[in-house]
Amino acid sequence: MRKKIIPALDVQSLEELTFLLDELQGKAITVKVGMELYYTFGNNLFYNIKSRGFKTFLDLKLHDIPNTVNKAIKTLAKNGADIMNVHAAGGIEMMKAALEGMREENENGLLIGVTQLTSTSQNVMNQELLIPGKVSDVVLHYAENVRKAGLDGIVCSAHEVREIKERFGQEFKCITPGIRPKGSANHDQKRVMTPFEAVQAGSDYLVIGRAITRNDEPGQAFDSILKELNNE
Repeated sequence: MRKKIIPALDVQSLEELTFLLDELQGKAITVKVGMELYYTFGNNLFYNIKSRGFKTFLDLKLHDIPNTVNKAIKTLAKNGADIMNVHAAGGIEMMKAALEGMREENENGLLIGVTQLTSTSQNVMNQELLIPGKVSDVVLHYAENVRKAGLDGIVCSAHEVREIKERFGQEFKCITPGIRPKGSANHDQKRVMTPFEAVQAGSDYLVIGRAITRNDEPGQAFDSILKELNNE
């Protein structure tokens, strides 16, 4: 169960980053490097994180024309990111180009397609983005495009995982943000689930941010979530 928990290192100072890495070393296997952290420190932070033995999920959600995404993925893959992602909304050709760039630099890395953000409600998707239908139907359609492009899986809400697994198989990876341990606030997330519920639904990886990283004792918070997953 330990490998399923991916703490999100969403911080902007070296002091905060060092504190989190100290707390999580020997506990977390993979950590998420998102926009906030990457745009603050750039490529240099990878040496710090990888030298401590962590695997990395580089969460930049690339979305551009195929050639641009291909070149960007190739550049980023040289850092040794174990998991990277692109927006499935960019289309099948863009995702294929991204996968080509990924495989050239990192044959064993996972490339994942982002379907709909867990902060996207039904109303926002229909009224603001002018995408018709149910959120779950759009997620399934995007997942089908991700599969056609040859990617390793998707980022989605844990609410869609069970159907995704039934349709595309257990090897099709599901990374689920919007995970909130019992008693935690939802913040800006709309479609949330507890860690235990998400794993029961079939989630392969749980991205957990503030419940761990904003805790005064992140290592202890990680252990508490691990106990919840183990139903202890």
